[in-house]
Amino acid sequence: MSSQRDAVWQTVSGYVPKSDREAADKEQILHYIESGRDALTRNDTVAHFTASAWVTDPERGSVLMAYHNIYKSWAWLGGHADGEGDLSAVAFREANEETGIDHLVLLCEDPVSLEVLNVAAHIKNSAIVSPHLHFNLTYLFEADPQLPLKIKKDENSAVGWRTESQIIKETKEEQIIPIYRKLLFIMKRY
Repeated sequence: MSSQRDAVWQTVSGYVPKSDREAADKEQILHYIESGRDALTRNDTVAHFTASAWVTDPERGSVLMAYHNIYKSWAWLGGHADGEGDLSAVAFREANEETGIDHLVLLCEDPVSLEVLNVAAHIKNSAIVSPHLHFNLTYLFEADPQLPLKIKKDENSAVGWRTESQIIKETKEEQIIPIYRKLLFIMKRY
């Protein structure tokens, strides 16, 4: 196993599931890693690793999100591992790229959520992307809501702080709402 895959294996195998779904997803991810497929890059068109950043304000009253161009919905921040085995670094990088904020404080070194996400077929950069799975780990960060924000035009058309009620109301991807509810609960414990 490569050192990057080994790092992901350690992270996933050490994760303590919070539900039966997370336990099943963890088992599926570990099995996939053991198969030897290259899920750390997008070369594997069946499944690949992603990392998300759940960025909260110091009072835990709002979350930094982006309006995602492909899904036409407010969404958490994050993206593909692209070969990187340190998934917390991936989550930081993606949050920074999508919002312009580089003063993010990691509140927990371990992921706070793990899931296998179904990604529907879509078009990105004028190319067809086939349906596939994201093996996603989410990390909890804190940021100052007074910091200036910027959009990443090729991915999002807005960036902003959303309250719990806004998150639930403005999320168009119904299958993600239970994950957001879980993350809203978790962030209040830190």
